[in-house]
Amino acid sequence: MTSNTSPVLQLTGICKRFAGIVALNQVALTVRAGEVMALIGENGAGKSTLVKTLTGIYQPDEGSITLAGQPVAFANAQDAMRAGITAVHQETVMFDELTVAENIYVGRQPVRGARIDWKLIEAEAEKLFARLEVSLPVRARVKDLSVAQRHFVEIARALSQDARVVILDEPTASLSQREIQELYRIIGQLRAAGTAVIFISHKFDEIFTVADRYTVLRDGQFIAEGALADITEPELVALMVGRSVKEAYPKADVTPGEVVLEVRNLSHPTEFDDVSFSLRQGEILGFYGLVGAGRSEVMQALFGLTPGVRGSVSINGKPAAIGSAADAIAHGIAYVPEDRQHQGAHLTLPILHNITLPILSRVGFFLRGRRAQETAIARHYAEQLELKAAHLTQNVSELSGGNQQKVVLGKWLATDPKVIILDEPTKGIDIGSKAAVHRFISELVAKGLSVILVSSELPEVMGLADRIIVMHQGRIESEYLRGAATPEMIVAAASSCALPVEECA
Repeated sequence: MTSNTSPVLQLTGICKRFAGIVALNQVALTVRAGEVMALIGENGAGKSTLVKTLTGIYQPDEGSITLAGQPVAFANAQDAMRAGITAVHQETVMFDELTVAENIYVGRQPVRGARIDWKLIEAEAEKLFARLEVSLPVRARVKDLSVAQRHFVEIARALSQDARVVILDEPTASLSQREIQELYRIIGQLRAAGTAVIFISHKFDEIFTVADRYTVLRDGQFIAEGALADITEPELVALMVGRSVKEAYPKADVTPGEVVLEVRNLSHPTEFDDVSFSLRQGEILGFYGLVGAGRSEVMQALFGLTPGVRGSVSINGKPAAIGSAADAIAHGIAYVPEDRQHQGAHLTLPILHNITLPILSRVGFFLRGRRAQETAIARHYAEQLELKAAHLTQNVSELSGGNQQKVVLGKWLATDPKVIILDEPTKGIDIGSKAAVHRFISELVAKGLSVILVSSELPEVMGLADRIIVMHQGRIESEYLRGAATPEMIVAAASSCALPVEECA
């Protein structure tokens, strides 16, 4: 691929407005055949709106889209797919009860006579996976697949439609390191086949690994484009946020106080075994591990969401029986889950209702007094977390992923907890939003709150935690004080590997 290759896809002067709010303003984008273009920007920068415009879900108010040199206009998503533009989203949308092959050809099943030709569908699906060099049974139900396998099915579906442009929207957010490497290989195959790829990620290591060029959006506007070989990560960050983010992990110097939470021999028949740890007032306790290590399962048990758990939990030195989320909240424990869309927020409710939902008894049930209190509480946390929204009555579903996460965080902080469990609190959000969340976490512990931080991002754990607990296959493998371990030591412990980290594959 050379810079002289004619563009496969070109956007010029794209504008999109919603009820007076400008989501896109004169946005430009160019992607060439056999090129991976990284689309970069903070949450709220306009990336999602641009993707929906490209895939026919939205129609631009102004501007033009050119595909292979020809002007195009998409009335709906089917138009875009027929033209050769398809998207693979972080949250895959498929029919769980159908097979892999059926999902690839749903709505386009070949027929023989009056009947669908199932043998042909399965044979063609097998050819697609052979082309991708992926081993996946085409008769398997999608509901039984891993997240990575679901992504591979969507990529196969794109290939079955002779896609000219494939949009990968945060495709690695829930993947293990092995699965990420497999995805990188498939992206390389798409590039070699001449497919144009638009790659959206908040992880700079991924961007610099797989992409050739970049386009930066900020506040709905085109900011810059160029070759990744010609720019550094700090320069890219400055383009994204309009300022230099020098301190990504602002850890306050806090001397931990008395033990707030004591966990002893916590076990579950299938998820984790003999987990013991303590948490002090004003301390950030980090939990790190690879996919399947059991970190989230332990946290869900602490919040009363998992039946069949053995062991003991004490709060401020007193035994605490936690059999439900209500019990956990009553004991001063709050849990911000990893899956904000399904477990963390009510997407069809406004921001202020979401934030005050766990404390309805405090704000009251009568409209006259409740609205003023709700608004005051929601505004407080919206300001603290630098929430970007048109107004507090805006539905959470209309917010970007990072801002949805801030609403969930604000919701549980409003319960005034002693202990807050943050399970992947910055998953899928941009560097600017991450910095705001990190600052707020640091402020919370400075005020005496105790935090359990579960994260798959090693720099985040090492940058914020006072102690780091490493889990492997449901058990605690090791524990390190802040600054006492190298990244290689932590990854080796998470892999239960005594070899150098590069050999722990």
